[in-house]
Amino acid sequence: MKHFFSITVVLIFNIIITNAQTINKKANYLNTSLDFETRSLDLVQQMTLEEKIAQLGNNAPAIPRLGILPYNWWNESLHGVARAGVATVFPQAIGMAASFDLDMMKQVADIISDEARAKHHEALRNKDYGMYKGLTFWSPNINIFRDPRWGRGHETYGEDPYLTGQMGMQFVKGLQGDDPKYLKLVATAKHFAVHSGPEADRHSFNVVPNTRDLWETYLPAFKDLVVDAKAYSVMGAYNRVDGESASASWLLLEDILRNKWKFEGYVVSDCGAINDIHANHKIVSTAEESAALGVRKGCDLNCGSVYQESLKNAVELGLIDEEEINRSIYRLILARMKLGMFDPPENVSYAQIPYHLNDSETHDIMALKMAQKSMTLLKNDGILPLNKKKIKHIAVVGPNADNIEVLRANYYGEASHPVTVIEGLKSKLGNKANVTYAQGVPLVRQDSNNQNLELSPSTLSDVKNADVAIFVGGLDATWEGEEMQGRTNIDGFYSGDRTKIELPKIQQEALKAMIATGTPVVFVLMAGSSVALEGLDKELKAVLMGWYPGQRGGDAIADVLFGDYNPAGRLPVTFYSSTTELPDFKDYNMRAGKGFTYRYYQGKALYPFGHGLSYTNFEYSNLKIDKPNLGMDDELTVSVNVKNTGKMDGDEVVQLYIKDLKSDLWMPIKKLRKFERISLNKKTEKTVVFKLNVEKDLRYYDATQRKYKVEPGKFEIQIGTSSADIRVRTVVEVK
Repeated sequence: MKHFFSITVVLIFNIIITNAQTINKKANYLNTSLDFETRSLDLVQQMTLEEKIAQLGNNAPAIPRLGILPYNWWNESLHGVARAGVATVFPQAIGMAASFDLDMMKQVADIISDEARAKHHEALRNKDYGMYKGLTFWSPNINIFRDPRWGRGHETYGEDPYLTGQMGMQFVKGLQGDDPKYLKLVATAKHFAVHSGPEADRHSFNVVPNTRDLWETYLPAFKDLVVDAKAYSVMGAYNRVDGESASASWLLLEDILRNKWKFEGYVVSDCGAINDIHANHKIVSTAEESAALGVRKGCDLNCGSVYQESLKNAVELGLIDEEEINRSIYRLILARMKLGMFDPPENVSYAQIPYHLNDSETHDIMALKMAQKSMTLLKNDGILPLNKKKIKHIAVVGPNADNIEVLRANYYGEASHPVTVIEGLKSKLGNKANVTYAQGVPLVRQDSNNQNLELSPSTLSDVKNADVAIFVGGLDATWEGEEMQGRTNIDGFYSGDRTKIELPKIQQEALKAMIATGTPVVFVLMAGSSVALEGLDKELKAVLMGWYPGQRGGDAIADVLFGDYNPAGRLPVTFYSSTTELPDFKDYNMRAGKGFTYRYYQGKALYPFGHGLSYTNFEYSNLKIDKPNLGMDDELTVSVNVKNTGKMDGDEVVQLYIKDLKSDLWMPIKKLRKFERISLNKKTEKTVVFKLNVEKDLRYYDATQRKYKVEPGKFEIQIGTSSADIRVRTVVEVK
């Protein structure tokens, strides 16, 4: 099969070359002995203005006379190859962030890119050039999840800029590969920039961030991905930033991205964002002006049709000249060159990836491992892990227990054998225990007609007679997500966002009824963001955060509940006690109200950023630094001993935070600057070593001088198991 595949692709390529060389004897762009830049420039020079403009939309047509095949730039891979049929479905991005595992993140992205390449070449073999069959992927989403009400927050890596950057870099490296010549895929860092809701206003909203928030919160992860991980594409956001469309912003796309960060790839608009410039933002009056503005300000590719429909008129009106269009088309052609689209497939190692790797058993096992690593135990009164030998009757209740939607989140592929929670529990126990199941109630009370609004007597009887009850609830991505037009008149939800972070009342009532039976209740919470529990956390025996866990989610949850996997996930977001603790959703000032995220929040969290329990215990000791006094250019070595003092093997996520002890400026309460997930057998110990750089790790952004600086003074180095549970600390001073 592989041999047949290779022959077919070679034949297609040979036809392309023959057609092109027949018409153009020079065809330097097909000369593989030349560099990609020379070849791309040659191809652009041979294209007419009309042909160039046609290539600037996400659905780029063929140019038969030049042997260019049609290509659709729109492809998705947020947590697996999405919308392209059967593929391995990993946990949603927020769940993978909860793993705090950089190596695992890279492995997952390697698998995703293997499947993407295999699917692409299979599509080529079948002459399928449609959407979601290409090599340019619009992932990852690295916007900062500053407010849990934002519906798309589960697409991100959480609320912390450092964690987001670290996880995002590994994802980009896994997608783009390590070949010295060819890109495996193109990864797209999105949405640039300052974009995190509200969804209903995203096409018209103007964000005016203060300068320090811009550079300390909203831009760092983008810089990590562009400068360090070399992400080859960036997607602009819908909203305005300081009055400019983020998808046509001189500040963002030219001054910061290209001038300061030396970005060499291409920029794509979010879908419809160029149309928004005139239709919703009212920055200009016509589509021609929007098209010209987008290209001139640095947006090369329009997801939409404004460029293709209006750029020709814009040239004729004198709003833009062809040379400016040449710049964008060159960048796009160069990307396709780097992907090997104009080279013989035998020259491109990634073109040899066999199709049978897609949805393979090996990838399924990795989906289970990542789901296990994402599991985050929020509370445990000692009931977990459940004893398989002693428990004879388990009552499973809840709307997410047998819900496929909650496994796959959004931007998902089709899992061939998804495992729901009830399926995972039954598979785990077999005939060793009686497992009863009832959905009980829906996720959300929408309409009192024709819905169960409370648990039935038979369900409560099952709960009362059980040894333990498991309620599986929360949300799914049909309730929190991207611009949901139908979710506008339901209490707690609006257009994809949440207006309240409390667990829906109908689920609260179900939990109260279950608790009242006297049977111990374990809550498996599945959601993409923080959920307030209205005091129920005090009455529940355990709370396990399962996120949106992917195709093996049910097995991973069962493994944790019964102790076959010791959980070590950590919260990448703060769990607040109530909606009243949150600032104005539309205020992007991180210090607004009581403050956004653990870095500025002044209240007491229900569960803090970085929190997560284990079935074993870890002891921290012997904190050492190599120097207490530091210069501005110094590096600092910090070490700490971590010992597993419990009765089970397990993982620990060692987290290092920095706190500026005294400042004349406003500073974060603390900030995460290093972390490492380690595995320790029971009664064993490991020394964890972190390297800090004064200029990078202790800095702030000086809005007046417009550069990063380090303030002289004392800083506390805090190491612990969450942002609130600091086990050891020491002080250094910067002179």
